[in-house]
Amino acid sequence: MTISEKSAYLKGLMDGLNLDTEKAEGKLISALVELMGDVTKKLSDVEETTIAISDELDEIEEDLDAIEDYILDEEDEDYYDDEDFEDYDDEDDYDFDDEEGFDYGDEDTTIYEVKCACGNVIAFDEDTLEEGSIICDECGETLEFTFDDVDEDEE
Repeated sequence: MTISEKSAYLKGLMDGLNLDTEKAEGKLISALVELMGDVTKKLSDVEETTIAISDELDEIEEDLDAIEDYILDEEDEDYYDDEDFEDYDDEDDYDFDDEEGFDYGDEDTTIYEVKCACGNVIAFDEDTLEEGSIICDECGETLEFTFDDVDEDEE
């Protein structure tokens, strides 16, 4: 039996007893049954709201899972190896990261990242890569790139 059903049952019992609500005992029992009815209504409203919120949270969780799957799939794409980037000065001075391959809505734009000797990570596009160099914002060092190891088919 639900709380609503129990409250209705108590009201029915009170009505069946034909209590005199003019006397103190009858007034007390009537007020208690009315209070139980009000509490039952509020509790039902809280339960409905809780169920609605729970359903919304489930939908949000599913959406976040879909976004996470999409992002992880993007990160799993093939990257350039460190050997694809060469430094003209000294290969050991610079630590170049792999291509991140992030796609910012334009399928023709690929964003690359390199790590300067100072530790600064610099993001740049293919136009900058084709220019052959980029200047570090932190230390002012010029990082240079070459395509000597890349086949024309890979470009």
